[in-house]
Amino acid sequence: MTTESALALMVGLIMTAVRVAGPLLLASLVAGLVVGVIQAATQLNESSVSFVVKVASVLAVLVLTGPAITALVVEYTRNSLLAIEHVVR
Repeated sequence: MTTESALALMVGLIMTAVRVAGPLLLASLVAGLVVGVIQAATQLNESSVSFVVKVASVLAVLVLTGPAITALVVEYTRNSLLAIEHVVR
């Protein structure tokens, strides 16, 4: 295995992790910001409201993008397993 192929596997791992976690983290960030602004405007400082909204938004994004995320993970896993023969050499 060459350095370039090892680096390509690691880059693929990082890109897959970003593609999988990115939409979920972005949804949580946006929901937290929106709820934070609304709580600041209404002076309603209840932490459970923010938590429930974040969880609901992450679940909604997970339901909507679940098949695409699963396909990305399966594709990366398949490519990694096929690369085993090159790693062992």
